[in-house]
Amino acid sequence: MSTLQQRRKRPIRRWTALAAAIVVIGAMLSVTHAATAEEEPDALAQAAKIPNDQGPAPECAGSTAGHVHNVPDKCHADMGGPANGDFIDIRQVRPAGRGSQAGRQASTGTFVSVCGTNAEGHHNSDNFIVAPGVTNGAHHTHDYVGNVSADGNSTNDSLAAAGTTCAKDDKSTYYWPALRRTGKQGSDQNSDGGGKDGNVGIILKPTSVRLEFGGNSQAKVRAMPQFLRVITGDAKALTNGPANARAKWTCSGLTNRTTTKYPLCPRGSQIQRILEFPSCWDGKNADSANHRAHIVFTNSSGRCPRGTVAVPRLRMVLSYERQNGTNFALDSFPEQLHAPITDHGDFVNVMSAQLMNFAVQCINSGRRC
Repeated sequence: MSTLQQRRKRPIRRWTALAAAIVVIGAMLSVTHAATAEEEPDALAQAAKIPNDQGPAPECAGSTAGHVHNVPDKCHADMGGPANGDFIDIRQVRPAGRGSQAGRQASTGTFVSVCGTNAEGHHNSDNFIVAPGVTNGAHHTHDYVGNVSADGNSTNDSLAAAGTTCAKDDKSTYYWPALRRTGKQGSDQNSDGGGKDGNVGIILKPTSVRLEFGGNSQAKVRAMPQFLRVITGDAKALTNGPANARAKWTCSGLTNRTTTKYPLCPRGSQIQRILEFPSCWDGKNADSANHRAHIVFTNSSGRCPRGTVAVPRLRMVLSYERQNGTNFALDSFPEQLHAPITDHGDFVNVMSAQLMNFAVQCINSGRRC
């Protein structure tokens, strides 16, 4: 090889060596980045102080929230839920705008039924509205206030004959799925609705339960009939989709921010669940086949749809002590994976005609009772 040929090849060799060095450096940086990613959890997990391995197994993961529709039984253990994506710092939630403006015929008063916080420990996993006569029909535990006899075998007659935890002898029954502190063993670890159905942990007692009946922004309200059955939300919203979901979660002091996720509240604030019930009644039926068609929600303007009349609108606000991190979850059907969007509530009106008329007068006259 001539001297000229050797000189021409030297730059090529230099460029080849430089490229190889770049590849080596890139590989080293990639390894360093991977190690850092393994050591540093995502921001939510870091804030909540939970390990990344609490999410679902890879073969069961169907979304960023770790939830899939019609999840197979084999995934229940790994996808027990809730997932990391089910929680959000309430300060990251955008404040809500103003609601619909009240009309001239608005009923602006309220009636509050004071029924305690279930200090008596009235729990069961029945639901006599949607599964009458069935033991453990809900496969999750319900908290109750009001009528002390409510269970899977309740009838109009048994409810009317029972006692109540409510003031003014309101014998109505109000119930909702229990909220638990997870990571601890509850007393129902081996019971239906509890550990047998995947609902584990200590049931949290609400610090307060506010049961407020309000009016309609465009009309006066009429008395609801005795034994009217009303439900809100969808206990199977994770697999059914969000069409009937009505879950609202927030934190005290920040109630203009609501979310369908579990809220991570700042110190000094409490977790709150808001369950708003439909209030446009068909004027005839106390129940319907799907437990929804006989009483529906107002439209976007706050008016009741044609063929329905406004009745007192129940709003439950359930408050709980703030938990450290994400160690809390809602009871649910096993396949619903404790998703916060499945929050729901049930109500049966067992007020006397006299008490219901008093509530209606308060609401229509703009009083606070």
